[in-house]
Amino acid sequence: MKKIFVIFFFTSLGLFAQSVGNGGVAFLKFGFGARNIAMSDLGVVSANDLSALNYNPSLLALNNKTQLSFTHNSLFQDLSSEMFGGSFRALGLPVAIGVNTTTVSNIEVRLKPGDPISTFSVHYFATSISSAFQVTDNIFAGATFKYVYENIFSDDATGYGFDFGLTYQKLIDGLTLGASLRNIGSMNQLRTESTKLPTDLRLGGAYSFSVNEYNLDFTALAGFQKYTLQNDSHIHFGGEAVYQKMFALRLGYASGYDSKNISTGFGVLWHGINLDYAYVPVKYGLGDSHIITFTYTFD
Repeated sequence: MKKIFVIFFFTSLGLFAQSVGNGGVAFLKFGFGARNIAMSDLGVVSANDLSALNYNPSLLALNNKTQLSFTHNSLFQDLSSEMFGGSFRALGLPVAIGVNTTTVSNIEVRLKPGDPISTFSVHYFATSISSAFQVTDNIFAGATFKYVYENIFSDDATGYGFDFGLTYQKLIDGLTLGASLRNIGSMNQLRTESTKLPTDLRLGGAYSFSVNEYNLDFTALAGFQKYTLQNDSHIHFGGEAVYQKMFALRLGYASGYDSKNISTGFGVLWHGINLDYAYVPVKYGLGDSHIITFTYTFD
């Protein structure tokens, strides 16, 4: 009975996160923060808050704020993911802590056609700690350590991973360049075989400018992403327009995915409270993805 996993779970999760393929624990591919996801989920240069811990930890050096954040990601069918984060300063350095819980519920077990014998759930969990520092006037570096847990039916496994990031500013006024290498690590055996982490390389640039007479701020970004255990790669484009530093509209596009490419969303910013929403249409009848993020910034 343990061998009968519903194929829907593995194939649909793979289609959404671009194939479990040679890398497992695909929940580590999910984005953190509706703002980043709405702008194509590149994040390596656009994460302007504690969500940087998920994309490029060096960006934390540019964010000296104490924040709390919660993201709910309703992907499709019975798959949901929650992410919690907090950032603060300790010993003169920015520190961010993240927690990710992902669950796929109501997976049916069958030995023959007809009613299922039973159902079970799949659980994933990761917690991380990140920090960053200034290398030179224009260069910032950061790192993340994460603990990873997966549970499928009666089998479970644990592991660890590291992320490393660099950010370069002031080559041109308003331009930020970033690079990160994520999920370098390993898992112990899940029954008979160890799961491989979805290691990926991200490179990108973002350009921000303001049109003061209309109280508008714009950010445009572009970048490249490559999962090291897969043959495919992805090009990302995204943008954001913010009116009076209170209302934001966002749009993104990512190439090379089987089931998705366009993303969009909006945000409301008011007295340290950010409420962001992202929408990602998904093909093949899997159900569209809706992401909501609440972030509070302390004075």
